[in-house]
Amino acid sequence: MLGSTHGTLTTDSRRARVIACGEQRPGPAVHGRTDDPADLDVSGRPLYADVPDLARFFRPESVAVVGASDAEGRPNTGITRQLLAWAERVGARVHPVHPSRQAVFGLPCVASVAELPEQVDLAVLLVADPLPLVGELAEAKVRFAVAFASGFAETGEAGAEAQRLLADTVRRSGLRLLGPNTNLNAFERFREDLTGPAIALITQSGHQGRPVFALQELGIRLSHWAPTGNEADLETSDFVSWFAEQPEVGVIAAYVEGLKDGRAFLLAADRAARRKVPVVAVKVGRTETGALTAASHTGKLTGADDVVDAAMRQYGVIRVDGLDELQDTAALLARARTPRADGVAVCSISGGTGAHVADLATAAGLRLPRLSEAKQAELHQWIPEYLSVANPVDNGGHPVGDERGRKIIDAILADPAVGVLVCPVTGPFPPLSDRLVRDLVEAAEETDKLVCVVWGSPVGTEPAYREVLLGSSRVATFRTVGNCLSAVRAWLDHHRFVSGYRSPFDEAPRTLSPSFRKAEALMQPGRQLSEHAAKQLLRAYGIRVPREQLVTSAAGAVRAAGQVGYPVVMKASGGQIAHKTELGLVKIGLTSASQVRDAYRELTDIARYEGVALDGVLVCQMVEQGVEMVVGVTHDELFGPTVTVGLGGVLVEVLRDAAVGVPPFGEEQARDMLAGLRCRALLDGVRGRPPADRDALVEVVLRVQRMALELDGHIAELDINPLLVLPRGQGAVALDALVVCR
Repeated sequence: MLGSTHGTLTTDSRRARVIACGEQRPGPAVHGRTDDPADLDVSGRPLYADVPDLARFFRPESVAVVGASDAEGRPNTGITRQLLAWAERVGARVHPVHPSRQAVFGLPCVASVAELPEQVDLAVLLVADPLPLVGELAEAKVRFAVAFASGFAETGEAGAEAQRLLADTVRRSGLRLLGPNTNLNAFERFREDLTGPAIALITQSGHQGRPVFALQELGIRLSHWAPTGNEADLETSDFVSWFAEQPEVGVIAAYVEGLKDGRAFLLAADRAARRKVPVVAVKVGRTETGALTAASHTGKLTGADDVVDAAMRQYGVIRVDGLDELQDTAALLARARTPRADGVAVCSISGGTGAHVADLATAAGLRLPRLSEAKQAELHQWIPEYLSVANPVDNGGHPVGDERGRKIIDAILADPAVGVLVCPVTGPFPPLSDRLVRDLVEAAEETDKLVCVVWGSPVGTEPAYREVLLGSSRVATFRTVGNCLSAVRAWLDHHRFVSGYRSPFDEAPRTLSPSFRKAEALMQPGRQLSEHAAKQLLRAYGIRVPREQLVTSAAGAVRAAGQVGYPVVMKASGGQIAHKTELGLVKIGLTSASQVRDAYRELTDIARYEGVALDGVLVCQMVEQGVEMVVGVTHDELFGPTVTVGLGGVLVEVLRDAAVGVPPFGEEQARDMLAGLRCRALLDGVRGRPPADRDALVEVVLRVQRMALELDGHIAELDINPLLVLPRGQGAVALDALVVCR
């Protein structure tokens, strides 16, 4: 590998177009931005992305090796030798390119790209600076190039600037480039004797893909490896989109250090979800929330990694933490069939082991159905009566050493509520363990349900493990209980997700609503709106606010209170006020004209003392008896506008109970956001309180999303806190709002 692949990836994004539902859409070149309004959402971002045709990258007919060498001891010689071997395996013609050589490894060598004897599909650049070659490659109509050179964004600002120049030049050329700062992983030798759905691998750091590549030694097929490096051009999203189209690919596994373009990633994940191809990803790296999130509660609730996590979950990407989880989850998803049921049964030779695994499975969110009385009676034909067989099933050990073991396994798998059988083997105990794993393998071959074995031996050299379990293409074998259960959960979740998947991009708004012009007129670039103006913005998008009037005198306040109706709330309104309560600029529960006059004078005196400019004082209807929530918008550097919903009120930043949605999303995703909150029980009604109007809260979230999309270029932050969600059927009211304009 020539240099590190740990460079910081820029967020300078290439806006790709998408092919939705497999339908090829006409449009400009891959690098271009479509002007067709039907292909853009209301914020001008693409709804569809090109899937680059990478077939000639992975299986070229002709390859140019620029900088080829056969001089012993030189790094380029080893790389050239490996490329020649790879080209022979894929059936490609190789053309060495070097200005001072007549031949390389016996092949005729040309001095420059311009002298190539034919148009080549792929050029591999073994040079320190690929930039001068881009024009030559484009002139020769080369489709793809790979740049191994390091010294770009991974080295600092100067390298990042060099990478930006390279990316701009490539974008204009029409060439597609992998790298820079990549390696030879794309040209590895893949086993061709393996069958079944394959794993396609994407890594931004080549060494991090080695554990997944090694799955071939366990009989798991790999079809492709894309080492994307610094992603000056081709990026993770391009490969996800293309891999999702390949019939041999059963799962996409990815190691991601940084996303280059958030929208492109969503479009790629959406494409995989449409195709029902699971994507399993390790995402590392944490970035700080942008400086614009200082004013509102919303911006303080979530960081950039929360947004990445929400985006992945929203589009069905399975996020795992470690390479061992990536291995095990990808392997299971590649091999396992569609679930027949979501019930998990645990069967062990030890009651303690079974109970422990059952506890862990329940904690992992898996459902362990209690086996019926009839099924338990059937199992007790072979298992002593004093052992529990309700689930987990304690077989006592001895039955697995004879014909009873297979009967127990078959009986459990025959239960219609059971879709998965998990058998933990804490250690080898021949000959019982040998007979047990043979029975499990044979049963797995004859059932369409998933059989998982956790082989707990620290040695891992036992024939029962190495030959029998790993020799089976039907049993999913794990070394740890945790990885087994998380992989099973991911498998079940994936199939549940894709079975009802409806792409949010299909429903995303393409035209501006009538509210937009009213809202646009309220914007004040670079400034924070007053509460009065912020509430006018909410009204424009159909979000309910209390009855209120803006007044500029004590007498006007008294008149307004009479019209609004006692009791009232009075609040100072001005563009410089972020948190009124802390400054004493809110008065609640006012029930008389004298209280209103006194409150007006006190509010204006405090504002004068604090040096806060007011546009007036709001006299508001006092609304009570609801659940205080917060709904807001912030701008993420990768994904653009994001919507947050969570527990609101004065403790919002203390409890930090919030969920994020990345537009576009629909009603179902909005409800999923609420379901993930710890405070969701409050919405259901607690301690005698009536259930809150969830439907109204979901409607507000969707309206705020629409606002965020339409005003993407205008709003830096929006914070509705508190949004009072009233009892079911009564709606929701935005009691306060803060808007910071871009």
